[in-house]
Parts: sequence; structure tokens; C-alpha cells
Amino acid sequence: MVHFKNRYMVMEAFIDTAGKGQSDPLILTQLNSTKAIRDSIQINFGECGLAACLGSLQGIYELYSSIVKYVNPITKLCVIRVSREDHQKVWAAITMVRSIGKIPVSFNLRDVSGSIRACKKAALECEEAKFEYYKLAAGDRITPKFVETMESCFNKD
Repeated sequence: MVHFKNRYMVMEAFIDTAGKGQSDPLILTQLNSTKAIRDSIQINFGECGLAACLGSLQGIYELYSSIVKYVNPITKLCVIRVSREDHQKVWAAITMVRSIGKIPVSFNLRDVSGSIRACKKAALECEEAKFEYYKLAAGDRITPKFVETMESCFNKD
């Protein structure tokens, strides 16, 4: 049995809404973030670079799975799985992503780890810190539905 060595990256998306007057013009999903990452790999490293990364990005038997394994649309946090050999190339491509659709966006690496357990711990710490910041910023305008949604994100495995 062959064991694949992976790297898990916790990335934070920053969506530029300056001058638009909208609070959140983009709902971050696995599909649109995976497409943006694949497009960036192809633009920056060509088709050969994309083909080299596709095996590590998708897994051998998972032909249609996404690169992005977890997305929280509220805190804009993503967990990305990639092989150990290709993680620097994918990291560079993610850094060069400038838009998703027509919305300007940039990604920031929060953590790189070799296990999903360490990645989950780092992601939860970041999400809890962001949630506390949101609660302080929103004050009494925060709704119970929002709190429930955030708490359900913390309880996901």
C-alpha cells in the first residue's frame, strides 16, 4: 500500500469591497475557489505545470474532487490539500490569484501542516479569533442565527 504525503494549507481570503458599497459581493465556495486556483496554476506555470499538479490536487482516484477541502463562507477561511512535492508551486499560484469571477480577492497563508489534525486546530483557532472580532465589531446587531451558523462551523469534523 502506498502512502501519499500531503500538505494542508490554511488560507484566508480577503475580498476587496472598497468603493462598491456592498458588504459581501462574493460568497466563497469550494467550486469558485478551486476554479480560481486551477486557473492561476495554468496561467503562471502553463499546462505542464497544471498537469504535474493535478494528480496531487485531486488524488489518484478522486477525479472530480476539489483542491479546496473546507471553506467557511463567513470567515473566508479555506483548507487546501496538496502533495508534499507540489505544495510550493500551488502556494505560489494561490498567492497570485487576484480575482474570483470579477471580484478582487487576495489570499494569505495562515498555516501549513503535514496532518489534517494540526490543520484543523490552526483553522479553528483562526475562526474563533475572527468570530470574537466580528462579535465585538457588530455589538448588539449580531443575530442569534449568525451565532448558530458560526457555532455549527466550529463543530464540523
